[in-house]
Amino acid sequence: MDASVKRPVRSKRPSKTRDNLVYAVVWLACFAPLVWLAWRVFSDDLGANPIETLIRQIGVWGLRLLLVGLAVTPAARILRKPRLVRFRRTIGLFAFSYICLHLLTYIGVDLFFDWGQLWKDILKRPFITLGMLAFTLLIPLAVTSTNGWVLRLGRAAWQRLHWLIYLIVPLGVAHYYLLVKADHRPPLIYAAILTALMLWRFWDAFRRRAAGR
Repeated sequence: MDASVKRPVRSKRPSKTRDNLVYAVVWLACFAPLVWLAWRVFSDDLGANPIETLIRQIGVWGLRLLLVGLAVTPAARILRKPRLVRFRRTIGLFAFSYICLHLLTYIGVDLFFDWGQLWKDILKRPFITLGMLAFTLLIPLAVTSTNGWVLRLGRAAWQRLHWLIYLIVPLGVAHYYLLVKADHRPPLIYAAILTALMLWRFWDAFRRRAAGR
């Protein structure tokens, strides 16, 4: 017999099972805050002003997920794990879902669908103005998040559209900062995280351009 029998070559591609496991972890991690908030609602654990607390907490989790979504690409490049980028869309859509629920809770539970009052709030309360602007700009990003839209728009146009996220997240942070009446540390922490992520983006773009010369 020929002693030089070739051994089967192991595939270098990550297994589908592992990808599915990571997706499951991402889904559970993104969904867990909603379960926790629901538990607090049913256990009457939202403090003296439960409606305000609920609206704010849902919005804060939406903002946190937007920041996590922005952090995916830096993490993927720093850790040299490019497949992490695959989970960015899921995180972004969860962020959009939380923000939709944040807005719906505000309009339905706090305003009882009083559209006239909503319009007054948008015009007279700056933090509402910024929040509605951020939400409006976020809609086309959520709608065009699929691969089909990348093909329809072309990758370059699609990427330019999704650069709006670098306007949307600062608007969200400003919305949160203006909303807070006393302790501004949480929105300032998010502002610092956002600044660090944007500085990394500028540095990475400059480094790549310099390397391409």
